[in-house]
Amino acid sequence: MIVLAIDPGSITAGFALLQQEGRKINYIASGILKFNGDDEFLHRVKDIFDQTQNLIEKYSPDEIALESLIFVKSPTALIKLAQSRGTMLASLTQKYHKKIYEYSPNLVKSTVTGHGHADKEGVQKVLQQYLGLTNFKTHDESDAVAIALCHLLSLNVRTLNIPKKKKISSKKMGNSLAASLAHKIKEKIV
Repeated sequence: MIVLAIDPGSITAGFALLQQEGRKINYIASGILKFNGDDEFLHRVKDIFDQTQNLIEKYSPDEIALESLIFVKSPTALIKLAQSRGTMLASLTQKYHKKIYEYSPNLVKSTVTGHGHADKEGVQKVLQQYLGLTNFKTHDESDAVAIALCHLLSLNVRTLNIPKKKKISSKKMGNSLAASLAHKIKEKIV
């Protein structure tokens, strides 16, 4: 299974592709999509749509994972982020109906590092240890890789056929990854 993860943005957006083969998770690609920040936002919408379409045409992923909206202090920034995310969803839904998943930033951090309030450097440290990745162009790119990893790890938990009455908290999921990497990580990730 190949997952395309997107960290939405109105000027730049991070993307990442990871593939799971059996129990192994492999890195395929990651990067950033740059939209013309000099244009008015409404003039960027077509570019956001087209670049999202180009991603799915180039890589043909099996599923899509997105970061859910986050609270920001500026209502204008939140509106632009929501519109960008909506444009990306519009680009994806025809081909990926019921194959699009979203994860909150805290769930991503908790699943990947074991701590829902980990900083970006802590997330990058786990990605380096787990996937061997070190050269991220921006935090948007590393966030997208973390979203993809969160999706695949969450998918693994969902496919364990755990009875519906039992729920696994995001903290437990994250702790299992952090515990499995404990022998590789020399410093505590906070």
